[in-house]
Amino acid sequence: MQPAAHGATLADLLAVADEKPYYELLDGELSQKSAPLFSHGRLQPRLAGRIIDHFGDDAADDEPGGWWIGTEVHVELAPDIVVPDVVGWRIDRVPEPPAGFPVKIRPDWICEVVSPSSPSRDTVRKLRIYHRAGVPHYWIADPDQRTLTVFRWQPEGYLVVLTAEPPEQVRPEPFDAVEYSLGALLGVGK
Repeated sequence: MQPAAHGATLADLLAVADEKPYYELLDGELSQKSAPLFSHGRLQPRLAGRIIDHFGDDAADDEPGGWWIGTEVHVELAPDIVVPDVVGWRIDRVPEPPAGFPVKIRPDWICEVVSPSSPSRDTVRKLRIYHRAGVPHYWIADPDQRTLTVFRWQPEGYLVVLTAEPPEQVRPEPFDAVEYSLGALLGVGK
């Protein structure tokens, strides 16, 4: 099925909701996410796993915890519907796991892994959508460049609070209670 490209609606998205790769509704356009390369598919679960280990809802008692973390979740940031690579909500703000399709609760953190076939999707287009929606923290992980860029929301635009590459040790917001080897976080070393 070939969905409508422009002037798309939630009904158009629902018609292709089970297809992979996923579709997103970005600025009224039904847009298919790029099929991930191995580097993308390797980084995403490793990064999510490391964050979940320390901050997930079932983190050990000696860990900070306090977050619902998911991957490839459809999230409505009206009028857009995005599918972030990794996404999180603070449990103190969202006491029950986010539910529904799409999830209608604004995330507190989003991480996108840059796809080489469409880098501006994450670095420009989605950055603007996430800022417009008031997402407090946005990360861009680039497996090819082996970098992490961390943004904090401000009214006039996202502020870059961290840019790093291996072998740096980092405390990236909002998970700065734990120090990470950037190589391990990006799945490119220990």
